[in-house]
Amino acid sequence: MEEINKSRVMTKWVPGVPATDGAGVKLTRMIGTTQLDMIDPFLMLDRIDSDDPDSYIGGFPNHPHRGFETVTIIQEGLMRHKDSVGNEGVIGPGDVQWMTAGRGIIHSEIPEMIEGRLSGFQLWVNLPSHLKMTEPSYQDISVHDIPLSVFEGGHVRVMAGAYDHKKGPAIPKIEARILDILLESNVPWSVEPPIHMNLFMCVYDGSINTKDSLGQTQKVRAPAVLLFAGSGKVEIGAGELGARLLYCEGEPLSEPVARMGPFVMNTQAELKKAAEDYHRGRLA
Repeated sequence: MEEINKSRVMTKWVPGVPATDGAGVKLTRMIGTTQLDMIDPFLMLDRIDSDDPDSYIGGFPNHPHRGFETVTIIQEGLMRHKDSVGNEGVIGPGDVQWMTAGRGIIHSEIPEMIEGRLSGFQLWVNLPSHLKMTEPSYQDISVHDIPLSVFEGGHVRVMAGAYDHKKGPAIPKIEARILDILLESNVPWSVEPPIHMNLFMCVYDGSINTKDSLGQTQKVRAPAVLLFAGSGKVEIGAGELGARLLYCEGEPLSEPVARMGPFVMNTQAELKKAAEDYHRGRLA
């Protein structure tokens, strides 16, 4: 009888790629590159981390979206969002904004600051075909509403899904879990995802150690995305300087993906319709 894996093991890790987006914002693209196109249902992950205002001050002026959800996680700094259906506000340190673009929305994200450090993430989560044209909506989540699981040598912020009997406030359209983890020097950490879920870890500060498919311990330094295979627990340990990482787990949609910039649909015909709607002012 074939032995069942007792843990998920790292199959590979992929470094982030320097990129620019919006009005010249410098960032590190972790997912959505030639090396790592997507991890179903996650379409893209960008990391912003800079104390140079010239690298971020232009922000992301008005741009459209259709067919997926965006998750904006601010760790340091302030970001003002404004959209085509009348929503406007500022998200600050520790806050999360979960936007369902659905059938379409036009919005902007501009730093509400002229100096200091701006750091955080934007994650794109795909929507299944039957939800791609749903009405757009927002979940603005305050840092004070995000549960914190504290243990010796670290903590976990639970933004979506459940961890350690705590439930995150975000309500994704599909099954998902998103955790922001801090580990001090050499502290171990593990999590057990459901067998049907896809997952990745983004190490964005420090380093971690974990076993690969040959049973050998590998050290991975930030910034990098780790991919895993197998079943059971994911087990890692922080490096000598500690680690910070984003853990994302989601229900794979296993549907065709057609992409064109800010539009993510299932077919080329749907992409063409999205572009036509945008140019004719019918997107939102």
